[in-house]
Amino acid sequence: MPTLVVAGLQWGDEGKGKVVHLLSKKFDYIVRYQGGNNAGHTVVFEGREFVLHLIPSGILEKGKKCIIGNGVVVDPESLVDEINFLEKKGIEIKNRLFISDSSHIILPYHKILDGIREKIQNIGTTKKGIGPCYADKVSRSGIKMCDYLDSKTFAALVEKNLKEKSKVLGNISAIKKEIFRKYPGIASKIRKYVTDVSILINDQISKNKRILFESAQGTLLDVDFGTYPYVTSSNPVAGGVCTGCGIGPTKIDKVLGVVKAYTTRVGEGPFPTELKDDTGDFIQQKGKEFGATTGRPRRCGWFDAVAVRYAVMLNGCKEIVLTKLDVLDELEKIKICIGYKYSGKIFERFPSSREVIQEVKPIYIELTGWQKSIKGITQFNNLPFNAKKYVKKIEQLVGAKVSLISNGRSREETIRL
Repeated sequence: MPTLVVAGLQWGDEGKGKVVHLLSKKFDYIVRYQGGNNAGHTVVFEGREFVLHLIPSGILEKGKKCIIGNGVVVDPESLVDEINFLEKKGIEIKNRLFISDSSHIILPYHKILDGIREKIQNIGTTKKGIGPCYADKVSRSGIKMCDYLDSKTFAALVEKNLKEKSKVLGNISAIKKEIFRKYPGIASKIRKYVTDVSILINDQISKNKRILFESAQGTLLDVDFGTYPYVTSSNPVAGGVCTGCGIGPTKIDKVLGVVKAYTTRVGEGPFPTELKDDTGDFIQQKGKEFGATTGRPRRCGWFDAVAVRYAVMLNGCKEIVLTKLDVLDELEKIKICIGYKYSGKIFERFPSSREVIQEVKPIYIELTGWQKSIKGITQFNNLPFNAKKYVKKIEQLVGAKVSLISNGRSREETIRL
C-alpha cells in the first residue's frame, strides 16, 4: 500500500489529524491536497496539543516529509506563522516541507471580499479568504506561488486585481500598502520550500515511496457533492487528490474514510440529525466540539448512516476509522439515522436537492448504550458488548469495515481491528 488517501466522510472535524499523525509513522511523505487555513487539525503529541491549519500533521513525526499540493490555497502570512510556531516548539522544518509552486495564494483583499460575501450569503465561512481565492483561480485572475515569488510579476498582478475589485473594496491604496509592507520578509521565508510538487510526488511514487494524502474538511462539504451552497470551495473527496497534486487515479492504492461515532457540523447548512437538546449539549461538551480554527461551537447530532454511506460510495472506501467513540460512554440510549422522511416519501439515499435535505426528518433505530468508560481499552474484544454492537451496526449500515477506533485524543488511545 504505497499510496493512501485519508478522507473525511462527514462535515469535517472527524479527527483526521490524529489519524494522519497515527499512520504517518508508516509513510515517507504526507501530502495535503486541497482547502486552506480554514481547516484545523488538532493533534496531541508527547503530551502537547498542536493545532495545524496548512502543514500536514505528519510534520510532528520526526524525519517525515510534508507536502502542500497545488490544490491548496495558501495564505503566505498564515503559513509563515505556522512554520514559526512549529520551530518554536522544536519541530524541524528545514528539508521536510515542500510547497507547490502552482498553489494559489490568499491576499488581504480575499479576506475582505469573503467578509462582504458572507454578510449576503450567510454560509458560515471562516472569512479567511478561501472562497474568493478559489474564485480568482477559476476566473483566471489568481496569483500562483511561482508568481508570488517573482516580485515584478507579483506587483503587476496585485495592481491588476485591485483595480478590478476596487468598486467593491474601496480604499485599495491601504490594502496595497499592507501587502507590500509584509511581502519581502514573508517571500524570503517561504522561497526555500517552494518546488514543483507534482514532479516530486510522481518521482517518489516511481521509487515506491509510501505517500499519505490527507484532506481538509469533509465529503459533505465538497463543492460538487456536499450540501450546496453550504459547502467549502474545493473537493475534499478522494478524487481531489488527482487534481490537487497532479497524479493519475491509477496511482492511488487505497482510501481510508474517517467518521465520528456521532455527527457534527460547524456553520450554517442542513443537518438532519442535529440535536438541539440536553443530549446535543452533552455531546458538545464531552467531545470538546469547538472549532480548531475559529473556536466556534460545533452543532452535534446522532450518527447519520445515510450521509456516511453516500460518502463511502463517493470516496470508494472499503475501510473506515471511527473516532470519539468514548464520547458516547455515558449515554443510556444511542440512535442511528437509517433514512429520511420528506413529503410523504422515504429516502434511503442522500438527496441532491437543497430543499429536500433542508427539510427531511430522520428515521432512527435505537440501541442501548454501554454506560461504561472505554478509556484505556486497546483491544476490540475488550469493549463492552453494546459498544461492539454499535460498531458492527455502523459497519453494516454504511457498507465499510471499521479498521481503527479512536477512544481518546492521544495517538495511543486507539483500537486496531
